[in-house]
Amino acid sequence: MRIDRFLKLASLVKRRAMAQEMVEVGAVRLNGKTVKPSADVEAGDAIELAFPRRLIAVEVLTSDERALKRKTAAFRINADRRLGEDEKPW
Repeated sequence: MRIDRFLKLASLVKRRAMAQEMVEVGAVRLNGKTVKPSADVEAGDAIELAFPRRLIAVEVLTSDERALKRKTAAFRINADRRLGEDEKPW
């Protein structure tokens, strides 16, 4: 499944357009690398999301679209920390 679609279906972001934009500007990393919105996500992958004052690291538990639509647990949070005003996520 595409990373932008996964972020939306897993409820990590509210809109798919927002997920695409975050990926394009480099605010999302998949397994430590910046990727395109079309990058494939699979179970076991690590995703890092940088919000303006927050950094979240998750492990993907499932990338099955049907399971995500049934609200099955899609990810496990590995880290969730607030960033200082002058701190950059990476």
